[in-house]
Amino acid sequence: MKRIKKEDLKIKEKLKNGFKRFWFLLWQDNSFKGWLFSLIFLFIFVQFVFFPVLKGITGTSLPLAIVETCSMYHQGNFFSSFEGWFDRQETKYLRFNISREEFETFPLRRGFSKGDILFIIKPDINKLKVGDIIAFQSEKKSTPIVHRIIRIKEEEGKRIFTTLGDNNKEILNSQNNLWGINEESVEEDQIIGKIVFRVVPSVGWLKLIFFEPTKPYMERGFCKES
Repeated sequence: MKRIKKEDLKIKEKLKNGFKRFWFLLWQDNSFKGWLFSLIFLFIFVQFVFFPVLKGITGTSLPLAIVETCSMYHQGNFFSSFEGWFDRQETKYLRFNISREEFETFPLRRGFSKGDILFIIKPDINKLKVGDIIAFQSEKKSTPIVHRIIRIKEEEGKRIFTTLGDNNKEILNSQNNLWGINEESVEEDQIIGKIVFRVVPSVGWLKLIFFEPTKPYMERGFCKES
């Protein structure tokens, strides 16, 4: 029995020492080895623990998304003036019978900008309403489109959504964009999620900056109001 207890103590001591070495490498070792270990650990944690858990909680395959275009930008971004912005956009929304008073009740009424990080959940399709912002997939574009719902209709028992970017002058269709996106008729099975809030502004630029040279010229750089 004493021998078994001694072996148990040795195992516990080894585990304790191993954990101390791990903790030191992760948080206290300022050498190149320590930095490399921390980066590898962070990548593994985010990829195989954080995101799978977040996907399970939100119910969507895309719980966090970096905004890659300026289609939802408002002049001034986070500090934009809603009144001034809507004065410039009012004619566009009156075509869809959306008034200033109604738009004021919409989520994220000040829009968001390229590089912002968004939090997304799986929506109840039947509860989506005009003004909600959704992420949806298009056939010819690899990354989702994130635009605001401006019209909803029903066809054969299914809901069909029309969306529009706050900073776009018109609805995208197969004739007026590079990717053949048609947001006049977004079907239920195209919808990836509903945007709930902006997690943090601009941080996504840390990733986007590496892909800017590969984008069409018109999509490069910081945002401005169209």
